[in-house]
Amino acid sequence: MGLFDEVAGGLLKKVFSGESAQAGLLEVVTDLLKGSESGGLEGLAQTFNEKGLGDIMSSWIGTGENLPISPEQIREVLGSGQIQQIAEKLGVSPDEASSGLAEMLPQIVDKLTPGGSLASSDLLNQGLSMITDKLFGK
Repeated sequence: MGLFDEVAGGLLKKVFSGESAQAGLLEVVTDLLKGSESGGLEGLAQTFNEKGLGDIMSSWIGTGENLPISPEQIREVLGSGQIQQIAEKLGVSPDEASSGLAEMLPQIVDKLTPGGSLASSDLLNQGLSMITDKLFGK
């Protein structure tokens, strides 16, 4: 099953019941991984390292089993202000936003790093653009 099928086929339905919130969460994740604010995937990996959670991010990038992350750890990495902004954008509570990110982020990072290392930013952006185009028709 491909990444698009996995996401569209119900990954988000585990966390959110509304389709707009599901699509919104995927958009938030792609923004985090592409965004200049977070430094993209490399910047996010650095933030995980700084917060003492680098082993978790490394497991998602690597080829082995993905370590889980809790909603509390997501809040620690992103900060409560950013979680609040994400929650408002999605129309959900901060707890739901953190839970959704904890569910989706490891799987998306894992799928975007199949070789076990960070792709070049061009390749990563191309992959994220394909996801966005496929799911949002942008």
